[in-house]
Amino acid sequence: MKMFTSMKCLAGLALIPLLGFATPARAADDLWVTGYYRAMKQDFMPPGALDLTVLTHVIHFSIIPGDDGSLDTRRQGLTEARITNLVATVHAAHRQALICVGGADSGAHFAAATAGTNLPAFVRNLTNFVAAWNYDGVDLDWEPLLPADNAAYTNLVLRLRAALDGFSGHKLLTTAINPWPKSPVTFQLFAALQTNFDQINLMSYHTSGPHRGWITWFNAPLYSGGTVFHNGRPVPAADQGVTGCLAAQIARDRLGLGLAFYGMVWTGGPGVTGPREPWPATNPPVMTDATYPQILARYYRDSAYRWDAAAQVPYLSITNAVRTNSLFISYEDPRSCTNKVAYTRTHRLGGLMIWELAQDYSPNLPAAQRNPLLSALKSALAAAPK
Repeated sequence: MKMFTSMKCLAGLALIPLLGFATPARAADDLWVTGYYRAMKQDFMPPGALDLTVLTHVIHFSIIPGDDGSLDTRRQGLTEARITNLVATVHAAHRQALICVGGADSGAHFAAATAGTNLPAFVRNLTNFVAAWNYDGVDLDWEPLLPADNAAYTNLVLRLRAALDGFSGHKLLTTAINPWPKSPVTFQLFAALQTNFDQINLMSYHTSGPHRGWITWFNAPLYSGGTVFHNGRPVPAADQGVTGCLAAQIARDRLGLGLAFYGMVWTGGPGVTGPREPWPATNPPVMTDATYPQILARYYRDSAYRWDAAAQVPYLSITNAVRTNSLFISYEDPRSCTNKVAYTRTHRLGGLMIWELAQDYSPNLPAAQRNPLLSALKSALAAAPK
C-alpha cells in the first residue's frame, strides 16, 4: 500500500517541523477528556461520529514498534485514508489528534526497538510519522512496563521529548500507565520523568480476573471500600492508583483518571453472582469482555441492577436455575462516569481518559442516544463544579 511505502522512505528523512495545532483556551476548572480511538473500529464508528464538543484529545490506536525500530501500522489497521480522515476531522473541531505507539503485550517490542542503535531510528521514525500525517503528538503505551525496562523507557522518553521539541509548535507527549505497579519504583520513575509528559493517564480499569487467590471484583471501581484479598492486601481501585502517584509527588494536573467503556462478564465456576465472591481453586470462573451496548442489549434488566456504594460502580447480578449458569457483569454506567468526573475535580486532577470510544457507540440509535457514557461525561463536565 502507498502509505507503507511512504513510511519506509520517511525512516531516513530529517525531522520535518510543522506547526502544532493548538486547542482553544479552556476555563481553569476544565478537564481534558482524552479518548482512545481504534483504527480497526473506524469503519464502524467514523470520525464524524466522535463528539468533539466533549473530547479534547483523540488518540489514534495504534502503531506497534518493530523490533528494529521500524513502525508496524498494519496490525491495528492504520491506513492512509483512516489517518487523514481522523486528523482532518479532529483539527476541524479545534481539537488534538495523537498517535499511540504500543498497546497490550507490546513490552517486548519496545525493549527491542529501544535497544542500542535501534533507539535513534525508532525516535526518528516516530517523529517523522507525526510530521508526515500532522498529528499533534505521541502517546506511549508500553505494556507491560517492567522494572528492568526503566532505563530503556527513560532513554526513550528523553529522546522523544527532545525530538518533539524540534517542531515549531508544541507537540504533545502523553503516556498510559499501570496505576497498580508491583514495584513502587515505577511511581518514582514517572515522578522523575513527569515534566516530559503533557498527560499521565491511569489505566484504572481491568482490575480483576479469575486469578489464583483472587475474588470476583469490579472492572473499574473507584474505591476498594475496605475489600481485601486473603493476604490482607487491598483489591485494586482507581483511588489507590491516584494516591500512589500523589505520594510519589507526581503533579495532580498531569494525571488523568481512566474510564472503561466496556465491562467484564463473569460466568461459570461455582456460579458467581456478584463481587467479593471466592471460588474453588479447582473450578475457576471465566471472564470475558463486552461493550456497553452489548451489556445493555444482552444482559440488562432492572431486577438485575445493583449499585455498589463502597466501590461506586454498578453491576448486574443474574441468578439462573442452573447455578453454574449464573452471571456477574461489572461495567461503567452514566452514574459511575458522573462520579468519576466529580472525583477528578475534587482531587484536582488534570483530566479523564477513555478506553475506548467505539465501545460506547450504537450507530442504529438516534444521534442523541448513540454515545450514552460520553454524553454522561459531557453533562457532568457542563455542570458547575461543587
